[in-house]
Amino acid sequence: MENELRSKGKYKDLRKERGSFAENEAASYLMNKGYRIIQRNWRCRSGEIDIIAELGRVIVFVEVRSRSSRSLSYGTAMESVTPRKVSQVRSTAAVYLHSRNCSDAIVRFDVIAVLLGHDGRVESMEHVENAF
Repeated sequence: MENELRSKGKYKDLRKERGSFAENEAASYLMNKGYRIIQRNWRCRSGEIDIIAELGRVIVFVEVRSRSSRSLSYGTAMESVTPRKVSQVRSTAAVYLHSRNCSDAIVRFDVIAVLLGHDGRVESMEHVENAF
């Protein structure tokens, strides 16, 4: 089945759809915790930031990672945050801060890991503040 989806290009679409769903759930979670969402999917040449939020005077750059319970054999969502990804998020955040003239802002880098069940619903969500 998965090979069929890959050959038809639907696998990538499904993965993208699950990623968007996880980001929406993470944004809702943050708003419920009192964060103000400033931007979603902010892009520049160096990469993309999933969510940029504010909590008080702190600008929080959030990397959202998701996994389905079927794909845990490849590692958890949290384990998928590689040193390369950390570097990319940091450099993209620096571009964002520079473009907004707020290079002296208090910043934090968080990760939200979302585990999706077989039915596509959120099984669990883990928010790690100051993840890197």
